Amino acid sequence: MSDTASNRPNLPAEIARRRTFAIISHPDAGKTTLTEKFLLYGGAIQMAGQVRAKGEARRTRSDFMQMEKDRGISVSASAMSFDYDDLRFNLVDTPGHSDFSEDTYRTLTAVDAAVMVIDGAKGVESQTQKLFEVCRLRDLPILTFCNKMDRESREIFDIIDEIQENLAIDVTPASWPIGVGRDFVGTYDILRDRLELMDRADRNKVAESIEINGLDDPKLAEHVPEHLLETFLEELEMARELLPKLDRQALLDGTMTPIWFGSAINSFGVKELMDGIANYGPEPQVQKANPRDIAPEEKKVTGFVFKVQANMDPKHRDRVAFVRMASGHFSRGMKLTHVRTKKPMAISNPVLFLASDRELAEEAWAGDIIGIPNHGQLRIGDTLTEGEALRVSGIPSFAPELLQSVRPGDPLKAKHLEKALMQFAEEGAAKVFKPSIGSGFIVGVVGQLQFEVLASRIEMEYGLPVRFEQSQFTSARWVSGDKQVLDKFINTNSQHIAHDHDGDIVYLTRLQWDIDRVVRDYPELNLTATKEMMV
Repeated sequence: MSDTASNRPNLPAEIARRRTFAIISHPDAGKTTLTEKFLLYGGAIQMAGQVRAKGEARRTRSDFMQMEKDRGISVSASAMSFDYDDLRFNLVDTPGHSDFSEDTYRTLTAVDAAVMVIDGAKGVESQTQKLFEVCRLRDLPILTFCNKMDRESREIFDIIDEIQENLAIDVTPASWPIGVGRDFVGTYDILRDRLELMDRADRNKVAESIEINGLDDPKLAEHVPEHLLETFLEELEMARELLPKLDRQALLDGTMTPIWFGSAINSFGVKELMDGIANYGPEPQVQKANPRDIAPEEKKVTGFVFKVQANMDPKHRDRVAFVRMASGHFSRGMKLTHVRTKKPMAISNPVLFLASDRELAEEAWAGDIIGIPNHGQLRIGDTLTEGEALRVSGIPSFAPELLQSVRPGDPLKAKHLEKALMQFAEEGAAKVFKPSIGSGFIVGVVGQLQFEVLASRIEMEYGLPVRFEQSQFTSARWVSGDKQVLDKFINTNSQHIAHDHDGDIVYLTRLQWDIDRVVRDYPELNLTATKEMMV
């Protein structure tokens, strides 16, 4: 579907059929369950798993780390590709837990749209709001799914008002629920004039659809209990008067979000949402880069790394770089230039992901996400091109909010610990700082839970028990500026100076006062809390 309002050329058919999107939400809103149902409807899996599986119910396919399976949370963004009708969906499931928000922020640089999942009982929660603001910065189109309608939920108009007020975006209903909680029987598909009825008995069954001609069709009364029908008709009439109609251009500009209602665990409302992504979601978009932007229809291949995952396969010490293809038609075995090192790389065994399964990718088009196994050459923010020195911009690295020093259980294993830490630093899982004075490392993260994940991964993947201890420092800032001034600053503040894994200079601070003092005494230096993941 070409974008009529813009003057972009029509994309080649293979690229135009791509839809690349992320699912974002507060923890526990039902994001991973929704991902599972997408795979189910795409024919990619036979039976959807549940996050907290009981007995024979299969575990979810998109959570592959042991800790994710144990705790029932997603802690690393995973990518999945599957076909739906004649489209190719590239879906990225992101961690909802705020301790892993940095991974999510970076993932949002690699998608063209986001599906926001909201819990019908809780509405817009803090983490949803934070993630939404990132989507805002990038003007990402957003489609909303209000989940758990089969449980007691809030008034529908309250939920819509809250989205409009908290997120400052127009909301247009794409479907409308009939009853809530125990009375929830289904939804009315506003976009297609259909009644969708939920089957509570079989969770993996697609809802029954009944096409109706307008709201005075007698078929409505046959399927909807009288007391629910009256309320539903009143609400729908109000919604039509008070809320805007769906405008595809406003959706693509990021100023309007259509909302679907359903229950992911009951496979209900999911298919309508997928049809919405297919019909209204954006095709692969232009990618911001220096010195020029990259258009998806360009013949030459470009791609950029937005995530690195180490040890996805515990049997092999492998590292997979997740690459979003930004333009062209890639085929296996191609030689691409690694812009940071200016060296050619033959991409001989790229993989496509279906959750924790992977298969060799013979080809990929702009919009696709492929994995490139490598031994540490590829880092977050790297760009691969057919020779041109382009650098994709806008992939952030944030200053950590918590700092702790780390010691190996066995002092003789310090070298192994350094190797493990560098791996996690390049993966973007943590910041690792080497202080100029003294031995040991300081690890910085955004949330406390990340320390637990790191300790558990270092032990599992490297057989190395470690302990994290309180550090005297509370925050870190990257420092840049004139070399002479910088050298003088480093000499005067040597006990506060460290280097990150790229070798960049970092100023470790105890109090806000430290930062204010540097700003006052060294006005020529720049202290920043974020660093672009680029060279």
